[in-house]
Amino acid sequence: QVRLVESGGGLVQPGGSLRLSCAASGIISSINDMGWYRQAPGRQRELVATITSAGNTNYADSVKGRFTISRDNAEKMVYLQMNSLKPEDTAVYQCNAEGRSYSSIPFNIWGPGTQVTVSS
Repeated sequence: QVRLVESGGGLVQPGGSLRLSCAASGIISSINDMGWYRQAPGRQRELVATITSAGNTNYADSVKGRFTISRDNAEKMVYLQMNSLKPEDTAVYQCNAEGRSYSSIPFNIWGPGTQVTVSS
């Protein structure tokens, strides 16, 4: 079974930085798109950033210029570098991956999430 697990969340002051990591495990044939999403209490889950297998990226307007998504295909990991953090960035951050398992069965899975809290 393919699974994802995030790490790197925590408490940071406004203006600070965090780097989130997400590792995929399991027997995987291919991973296509990967992305980071976030959800604050009482709010809808929103797209933060995505990256394709070719390295093409897309960002939400609210994080553009502050966050950077990247991936390591060999290690099957995706990262989110978050700079100039604001209190409104506080949320549970989840990574997502879609691709095919070793049996060529499509998957679209989510990690359990990691808490990011931006506060003085």
